[in-house]
This record gives sequence, structure tokens and C-alpha cells, in this order.
Amino acid sequence: MENHDSNKWPTWLPLRSNLRSSSPYGAPQRPELISLNTNENPNSLPTEVRDAMMDAIASIAEGLNRYPDRDAVALRSALAGYINTSSKTFFDVRNIWAANGSNEILQTLFLAFGGAGRTAIGFSPSYSVHPMISNITGTSWIVGSRNSEFGIDAHGAAAGIREVKPALVFLTTPNNPSGTPTSLADIEEIAQAAGDVRALLVVDEAYAEFSDEESAVTLIRRYPHVVVSRTMSKAFAFAGVRLGYLVANPAVIDAMLVTRLPYHLSALTQAAAQVAIEHAGVLQAGLDEIKVERERVRAALTLAGLKPLPSAANFILFSGFVASSKDTWQAIVGRGVLIRDVGLEGYLRVTIGTPAENDEFLAAIHALES
Repeated sequence: MENHDSNKWPTWLPLRSNLRSSSPYGAPQRPELISLNTNENPNSLPTEVRDAMMDAIASIAEGLNRYPDRDAVALRSALAGYINTSSKTFFDVRNIWAANGSNEILQTLFLAFGGAGRTAIGFSPSYSVHPMISNITGTSWIVGSRNSEFGIDAHGAAAGIREVKPALVFLTTPNNPSGTPTSLADIEEIAQAAGDVRALLVVDEAYAEFSDEESAVTLIRRYPHVVVSRTMSKAFAFAGVRLGYLVANPAVIDAMLVTRLPYHLSALTQAAAQVAIEHAGVLQAGLDEIKVERERVRAALTLAGLKPLPSAANFILFSGFVASSKDTWQAIVGRGVLIRDVGLEGYLRVTIGTPAENDEFLAAIHALES
């Protein structure tokens, strides 16, 4: 949330005091521009997947007068199978919870384990929704730090956790907005510290499929307080459907169900997501091309005299431009390409698009020099 004038609200509106200076989270939407600002997968769903989804939705349409499966058992079972295949684990439906995007997962975690008198800690700069939901739920937010290359000092992080004694610890890997991964060994060290103070370690792996690091889901058996948040928006090219999921010890999920809204996940979403999981190989066939394009764009930015950070996600954070972030962003927008000003002066972030979209972005970068 951005801070705004707290006096903009009418005096009769009983808005909570901690929200009066805030505004909704969001990124610019400019459909007339090439959109490389929200880390979407640039690849459309293949025809065979779209057809299978339409068939699945048609098969349940007659029953849409009834509520969906409240517990989404079939979908959660399919997600467990996907995780087990990719990470060589042995989870079942009891270890998986699904919701409307990973942001609902995060909010439900805060509702169940945060709140007044509770503290959460995260390592900034990182995903801005974490402190936003912390504020919304009345949870105190402590800002831990990252180094100059946006990595985490696991020893320092562990010491900070033991000192603060939070209820929730948030770690994003690969990190957003930097794309920096955290090694499994470092995550385990942080998990040990979280366990010492009876905190949950929430590992946000929204971009895991773009990284070569081993997933933190492999730690859950040894560390039941480790929970991993994932999404189908990125690697599955599924952002428009809104499907996030959590991998955790069953006790964590049972506690989250206390704060779950009734029938929160529609039958249409469940049906479409199951089809996507069944076609995971087809949907993720383009990930290698995105990785290749990521390195091509990074190399081109370097040749242009800029300083792109190494990334294990589907975006690149870069610096080295002469003008301010705001002015450079505006100049690139003026060339028809929408990227993201993430609020870090001296840095901008670009999502990896199709080769043609990336070429347009690089042309806009080269135009800055003229």
C-alpha cells in the first residue's frame, strides 16, 4: 500500500485509523502498451488446454446452482501430485490448501496467525503485499534487511528472528523485485531460528519454476513450521484464473480453515485449475524459452551500459540509467512499453515477454541513449 493523505476520507466514514493513509495495491494497466510490468507469463494457453477447460466447465455447468466442493479435494489432490512430481516429495491432500491467488493464501495466514499483539518480519526490499496485509490485519511488521545485491545473510536473519520472536517470518525466493534466490541451506538455517521462537516460516515461492534452486517444500517433513506459498499465475500462464496454493503440515492448514470464508473457491476455478495441472507439461514447455530470453535481455542491458541483476525469476531488476527512476520509466512508457517502477530509486523492473516484446523494450532502452 502506498501512503496518501489521511484527510481524503469523509469524516462520517469509520475507517480504521491504521488504514486512513493507505491506498489499494495495484500496478498501472495500459492495454495500449506492451505490458512488461506485472510478471505475467507471455504465452497464451495452447488450444488443446483451452478446449479441455471448456469441456470441463461445460460438464459442471448444470450443477452451478449448487455450492462448489468447499474443501476442493480433487484439486488439492492434483496439486499434491504436481508438487510430488517436481520435488520428489510425498504430500497428499492434507498438505495442500488452495485459494484465489497466493495473495489470499497470505491473507489467510495473517488472519490465522497474526493480528493485534502479534509480530511478523520480512526482509526488504521484497514483495510489498506482505507488509500491506500485515497492516490490514493489525499485525506489527518488522523490516529485516537484505544486502546490497538483495541477498539475505542467513546468520543475521536468524539472529534477528531470535531477537524479535515474531509469530510469522516471510521469505520470498526468488525474491521480488530483485529475482534473487535463497539457497535451501540458508532457508534451513532461517527455519531453525523460526522454530526456536515458535514462529511460522512462510516461504513465498511464486516464481519457483523459473529457478534451479531446490524448493523449500522439501523441508516441511523435518520442520513442520515451514509453509510454502505457490501460485499458478506465472509458470502455468494462469494469472487470469487466480489460483494460489499452500504446501504445509496438516495442522497449519487446519488452523487456516478457521478463518477461511465459506465456499471461497468457485467450481469454475477448481475445474479449470485441475485441467491446467493435468496439462502441466504442455503449459510449462515455454519456461525454457523464457529463461533463455531472460539471459538475452540481461546481456543486452549490460551491453547498453546498464546494470541488470542476476535473476532466477521471469523478470529483471536493473539500474545504471542517468535520469531518475520516474523519468526513465516515463521515457520507456513513451516508447510504448510499460515496465515497473518498484519504488527503489535508481532501479526499474522489466518482465520477460515474448522475443518481439523484449526487442521493443530493448529498442526503448537504446533510445534513452540518443
